[in-house]
Amino acid sequence: RRGMTGFLFRLVPPRPDFPFTMSEDERATMAAHGAYWSALVARGTALAFGPVNDPEGPYGIGIVLAEDQMEAEEVRDADPAVTSRHGFRTEILPMLSLVTADARYDASA
Repeated sequence: RRGMTGFLFRLVPPRPDFPFTMSEDERATMAAHGAYWSALVARGTALAFGPVNDPEGPYGIGIVLAEDQMEAEEVRDADPAVTSRHGFRTEILPMLSLVTADARYDASA
């Protein structure tokens, strides 16, 4: 997948205790979010994803391969957590270099 860049996604929940206080509607959104990211992994678009137990407040991360920032934003914009009304915030950061078991992806390449 030459010409690809690694992107770090960060999904910040609407409140620090979100994983422990989700409503049923929020829980359903997170199930759809997990299914969406699992499909991205199955397609090879996402390399990994999951929640981070940060003492300052949990958040989710994902590592995605995309051609450019616009493609990475399209991945974000289709995420059920992002399209929900629950108030998630996201960050997408390009990686200078991403090394996987199969390849190395450099942002300058």
